[in-house]
Amino acid sequence: MSIIARSIRWHIHLMLACAVAACGGHNTASNVQAPGIEGTAKTRLLETAAAVVQKKPPIDALNVYLDGFHFYNGRIQAQVEAHHFCSIVNEEVIQCVIFDGNTREAKLMGVEYIISKHLFETLPSDEKLLWHSHVHEVKSGQLIAPGIPAWAEHEVMEKIIGTYGKTWHIWHTDQNLALPVGQPLLMMGFTAPGQAHADMVHSRDQRFNIHSQDKRKERESITAPPIAPGADAWQQGLILQLSMEPLQQNPDVHHLRQTDPSSP
Repeated sequence: MSIIARSIRWHIHLMLACAVAACGGHNTASNVQAPGIEGTAKTRLLETAAAVVQKKPPIDALNVYLDGFHFYNGRIQAQVEAHHFCSIVNEEVIQCVIFDGNTREAKLMGVEYIISKHLFETLPSDEKLLWHSHVHEVKSGQLIAPGIPAWAEHEVMEKIIGTYGKTWHIWHTDQNLALPVGQPLLMMGFTAPGQAHADMVHSRDQRFNIHSQDKRKERESITAPPIAPGADAWQQGLILQLSMEPLQQNPDVHHLRQTDPSSP
């Protein structure tokens, strides 16, 4: 199949995902209630008017919905479900905004950038340490595309399995933080069975009326590509997070620091 044909077929699937994403299962509510005064009638009126009048091309492009799990780099026991709403930049780059739920009240937790293996291999070695593979997420059935037919989800997973993601969470609602306080934290994806909390996966499966075990069987035909060197660096003990040191005091240092994975 030609690259153009694959691209057309892929984008048809994405449009289908957009059309039926709302049918992906029971709603997942946000983990926290942010403090503040409830919206007034005037605010709601302004919001409604803006929704009718203003165009929002970047938002409209977020037409792919994926649900999966992340853990805090260096703290594999600190795990969180992540609702990804993604747009296709091109055949090798996808960008996603991540929420803690899929309702109107969901909180924007962070972002994930997804790139092809080809692009990942062009990155400097220190940059590669920030990226994780998606092979296990796909093959395990943990990553899903809610609401689309099984054959279409299968095609999406064939697209995702060989990619690499860099994910930052900014609002840690899984830690019951009602405001986006604290530093952004680098997240990673699971790479082997038994790493993800079974109750977390089971809770998600119940809400979406699916079974990850069935997804795993359905994806046995998807070839698992070899993972490029440099990805999933946490497995080699290279744990990176942002440093909180002020930039003006240390203008020449790289403001990522290696952390002790046993730290809280």
